[in-house]
Amino acid sequence: MNKKQKIIIAILIIAIVAGGFYFLKKNSSTKVKQIDLEKVQQNAGPANTGPVSPISGISCDNWNRRPVAVMQPSDVQARPAAGFSEADMVVEMPAYTSSVTRLMGVYVCNIPKEIGAIRSSRHDYIAIAKGLDAFFIHWGGSHFALDLLGKNIIDRIDCMTTSYCGRWPVSGKMRLEDTGHITGEKVLEAMKNLNLRMESNFSGYPHQDEVPIDQRPSGGHLQVSFANPYDAQYDYDKNSNSYLRVWGGENDTDRNNNQRLAPKNIAVIFAKSEQIVNTKDYKGLGLSDPWEGVEAVKNTGVESISGRYNNVEIGDPWYDETDNGPAKYYFNGKEYSGTWKKDKAKIDSKMFFYNESGQEIRFVPGQIWLEILEPGQTLKWEPVN
Repeated sequence: MNKKQKIIIAILIIAIVAGGFYFLKKNSSTKVKQIDLEKVQQNAGPANTGPVSPISGISCDNWNRRPVAVMQPSDVQARPAAGFSEADMVVEMPAYTSSVTRLMGVYVCNIPKEIGAIRSSRHDYIAIAKGLDAFFIHWGGSHFALDLLGKNIIDRIDCMTTSYCGRWPVSGKMRLEDTGHITGEKVLEAMKNLNLRMESNFSGYPHQDEVPIDQRPSGGHLQVSFANPYDAQYDYDKNSNSYLRVWGGENDTDRNNNQRLAPKNIAVIFAKSEQIVNTKDYKGLGLSDPWEGVEAVKNTGVESISGRYNNVEIGDPWYDETDNGPAKYYFNGKEYSGTWKKDKAKIDSKMFFYNESGQEIRFVPGQIWLEILEPGQTLKWEPVN
């Protein structure tokens, strides 16, 4: 063996050893992060101190009031929605795979004078609302959502079966299904009449101070590519340290007060969505069977709903195989990477948001807008320094 061959072999040995060391280090690092995530979840207590909303971190008189979660539509005919400017959190995700979205406004500090339109429930939102310890308001629901709600798994009212909700007059582009709403007064009346607990048990999300204006970037643009016209965009505003929302190409405002919707925080998580079909072996995967108890005419008969409703894998305890995934976060004009998790073994587990080090994300005080995208849907952040 000549000198040149010996040098080549030595280099190969060094490369293999270094590669093995990197592999072991990487795997070790991954395991440490996973253990940290579990510790964070197990030890989660109150995330805030003082009289602030556990969700938005904003100080208010009603900071300890139980959250109210209301199902609201994304349909163009129902826009602009009423109430979102006063929400502590808004959740937006597909109500049909790669198509129509639906939203849920969550209210703590302020319950708007009117909230609407109100639309039907999907089962995915039930698990999120339960994780927030919310009182849930909906107008009907999918077959699978109603089956679950019939088991009294969450405190709620169905506007189809109560007198607490009303309808606006049909006008312009609005359809009858876009007219359902409820007043803040009726929300509190319903909770009182049902003898529900009024104080919140939600542990909350941690917060940090906003950065001074001289440390903020001059702008930025975020594209959240749901299918048109459900796509959303956000333009970062340095002065208010918020993200001005554009919906379907138009400035998004609140029907109640014409105020521009401008969350302080945007959390974007990626989760698989697929239609619920009667050909999938849910039980074989160790999951609940969505078709159990569904009458034959709705299952395999002429009125079959197979493929009609979707399931988003956000960690609900029924039909989800996964309960975690990648995430991006936007606050203080910057983008941050991380992960999300919702323990699918516990319906009341909150949605956890983590940074790359496995610590809970510390939002800035203000509204959180949670966007749930499917893998492959475009998320694009264009910073402006």
